Amino acid sequence: MNLSDAALFSAEKGFPATKQRLGLYPVVDSLQWIERLLTVGVTTIQLRIKDLDDMQVEPDIAAAIAMGKRYQARLFINDYWRLAIKYGAYGVHLGQQDLETADLAAIQRAGLRLGISTHDERELAIAKAIRPSYIAMGHIFPTQTKQMPSIPQGLAGLKQGVDNAPDYPTVAIGGISLERVPAVLATGVGSVALVSAITLADDWQQVTAQLLHLIEGKERADDQQA
Repeated sequence: MNLSDAALFSAEKGFPATKQRLGLYPVVDSLQWIERLLTVGVTTIQLRIKDLDDMQVEPDIAAAIAMGKRYQARLFINDYWRLAIKYGAYGVHLGQQDLETADLAAIQRAGLRLGISTHDERELAIAKAIRPSYIAMGHIFPTQTKQMPSIPQGLAGLKQGVDNAPDYPTVAIGGISLERVPAVLATGVGSVALVSAITLADDWQQVTAQLLHLIEGKERADDQQA
């Protein structure tokens, strides 16, 4: 899909709005992690399962969507937009390459929110033309979570992207550790997506509580007991 096609598609409606500041946004690859994070108060989360066909992932995606509804969470399904529509997910997240094959009109008709990944100014322009529910910007720092053909944007690149998308909720992703979160938030970005900072932590519950406190201002259990 080229930019003119995207503009034609999005001119009338775009995608449903979501919360302007999505807060802590973990990206995980299993139903187990979805359940863990929902039970400790995470309200925005993405299920990202890669390189499996729809039949293989359908049971987990269906269960994750049902769980998200039970917790009244904003659960986004990465890539598997047909299953997201089938089971009524809160939203779908697509990468730039996914935009070439996904049926954006079908996602729009189903009333699902849409998040789009961007890595530079050109991709940001494409995303804005589609008028998604939010725009993800990355990767911000070097990351080992997935192979990235682009170079890290850094904090300056992130701030520029945020400033260039004032009408959209924005999400920073890529190589963000607990220690880097304050500097990331200082750019004005509305949400911080993390992967290994949570899933590879020695104590994921403690790290998640710290992140909720840093990003959303939620009281930690030890603060409440003081």
